[in-house]
Amino acid sequence: MTGSTLPSYAAHADAYAASLRLSVAPMMDWTDAHCREFHRLLAPGARLYTEMVHARAVIHGDRTRLLAKTPLQSPLALQLGGSEPDALAQAARIAADHGFDEINLNCGCPSDRVQAGRFGACLMREPALVADCVAAMAAASDVPVTVKCRLGVDDDDDYDAFACFVDGAVAAGASMIVVHARNAWLNGLSPKENRDVPPLRYDWAHRLKRERPALPVVLNGGIATQALAFEQLAHVDGVMLGRAAYHDPYVLHAMDAALSGAPLRPRADLLRALRPYVEARMAEGVALKHIVRHVLGLFHGQPGGRLYRQVLSEGAHLPGADWSVVEQALAVTEASVARHAA
Repeated sequence: MTGSTLPSYAAHADAYAASLRLSVAPMMDWTDAHCREFHRLLAPGARLYTEMVHARAVIHGDRTRLLAKTPLQSPLALQLGGSEPDALAQAARIAADHGFDEINLNCGCPSDRVQAGRFGACLMREPALVADCVAAMAAASDVPVTVKCRLGVDDDDDYDAFACFVDGAVAAGASMIVVHARNAWLNGLSPKENRDVPPLRYDWAHRLKRERPALPVVLNGGIATQALAFEQLAHVDGVMLGRAAYHDPYVLHAMDAALSGAPLRPRADLLRALRPYVEARMAEGVALKHIVRHVLGLFHGQPGGRLYRQVLSEGAHLPGADWSVVEQALAVTEASVARHAA
C-alpha cells in the first residue's frame, strides 16, 4: 500500500503533532506511574507510555492500581497486551473512560510468558488477527489506536512481509506505527538479549516512512544519544527512548530541551520538583523506595553519581524514610562535585 492510497489518519493528526518527536518506551517493571511523573518533569513535551497491561487485567483487575496516573502525565498512552478482539475493545473503552490519550497494541514483546498467552511479538505471524484486534479497538472509542511492533520474528528477513503487516494494521484503523527496528527471536534468546543481540535495521523504518509519507512512524531501538536521535529524526516522525531514558534520565531532559528550545535545568532542580508528588504518595502509604528507585540514574556519569545512588538507595529502604533522604543524597553529590572542581 502506497502513501497515496493509505487510509487517512487526519482525525488524530493534531493530537500527535506535539509529542511524536520524542517518547519514552513502555518498559515492564519500570514505566509505572512514579517513573512517568519523573519523566514528565524531565520532558514536558514527550509522549509517555505505561507498562504493558493485559486487556483482561484491565477488565477484571484493580484499575486503581493498573491505570494509575496523574493529569501531569498526559499525553499518556496505555499499552495493551492481548489477542482477543472483544477483550481488547472492552479494555480500550475503559482506557478512554480513564482519560488515556492513546491505546497501543503490543506486537513486539518476545518473552515466553507473552508467547504462551498468544500476544506480543508472536502476533507478527498473525497479521489478520492483529488487524481484527486493531479494528475492534478503534471501533470501541475515539482514542487513537497505535501498534508497536518488531521487524519480524526469528529469521524473518522480508521487508515486504513487514510492510504488509503494517499496512494491515493501518487499514484496520491504526493511527501510528512504532517500529522497534530489530527482529524478535522467540526461541534461544531471553527478553534482555532480544533488546541487544538482533541487529538494528533502521533502514526498514526509513523506507516505511518514505513509501508511506502520510503514516506517522516512530523509531525505537538503540537510541541512546542526542546525536543519534536527531540523525534519525531526519527520516522518521519521532524517536522513542527506552533504557537510555531510564538509566540516564538526563539524556531525556536534554533531548526534550533541544527539541523545544527550553534551557537545560540542573539535575538537582529537576529532582526537587518531584518532591510534592513524592510526599503526596507517601501520605497515601507508598514507601519512598518504590518511587526513588526510578531516579537513581539522574547523576549517571557525573562526579558523585555513585555516592548519590548509594545514599539514596540505602536510605530509602530504612524504616521511616522520607524526603530528607533525597536531600542527603543531593548534599553528598554536591559536595563531591565541589571537591572535583577544586
